[in-house]
Amino acid sequence: MIQSVPDRRALIDRNHPEISINRQCNLLEVSKGALYYQPASIDPYTLSLMDIIDEQHTSTPFYGSRRLTAYLNAKGHEINRKRVQRLMRLMRIEAVYPKPKLSRRLENHKIYPYLLRGVNIERPDHVWSTDITYIRVSNGFIYLTAVIDWFSRYVLSWRLSNSLENTFCIEALEEALSISQPQIFNTDQGSQYTAVNFLKPLIDRDISISMDSRGRALDNVFVERLWRTVKYEEVFLKDYRTMKMNEVYRSLKDFIKFYNQERLHQALDYKSPEYIYHSARS
Repeated sequence: MIQSVPDRRALIDRNHPEISINRQCNLLEVSKGALYYQPASIDPYTLSLMDIIDEQHTSTPFYGSRRLTAYLNAKGHEINRKRVQRLMRLMRIEAVYPKPKLSRRLENHKIYPYLLRGVNIERPDHVWSTDITYIRVSNGFIYLTAVIDWFSRYVLSWRLSNSLENTFCIEALEEALSISQPQIFNTDQGSQYTAVNFLKPLIDRDISISMDSRGRALDNVFVERLWRTVKYEEVFLKDYRTMKMNEVYRSLKDFIKFYNQERLHQALDYKSPEYIYHSARS
């Protein structure tokens, strides 16, 4: 059910004498962003700092910028907290605890209340959520987004991007909505999700919108667990830092297929997310 964007990209003829690239993208349902995405480039030393931050944050998500700065200093990197905070924003990570407002949302973006505190998730398509995580690759980094069903842990869709513009988030949402739709859709308060163009498909379908409390990453706990699984069982294990983009995409595609169809979850009575999602809906 997950679309193969690079496979569709391969069908596009950039030198076609009659059909423009825009028209080919429309016909194949491939965004121009997906067609041209490449890893975001940055200097090697900064990338190494981001590697350390990413691995430590995955291991200790409660570490804020002060602790991460101290951790980097202890490893011999003379770096101040201001730079660590800038890298955390670039990687779109924050510590898991309530804290003062450190960034401003855009004034025309709407924030919705968190609707899931104390809610018992009873069925597939009751609650979906989404998030973005940073992944280091050869010569740079990319962002991964996914839409997940809370009841089954099933990944309904995913996309990659080299920027935090929300086009790839909207593409993942639209693909998931082509499969089904939830009663409640949960996100964080990032500008990618508070933008009108992301919220409109949800509002048009009368889907209730829920947003994490600021600084409470565990409000979106199942996506956070997905990212830890992706990092520990795939990205760190295979060392994506050495892989080219086509290798990264193929490997992620294979892993998410494995995660959905074969990986047994203790919380699901050792059944796969795909089995739980489809059997409980039938």
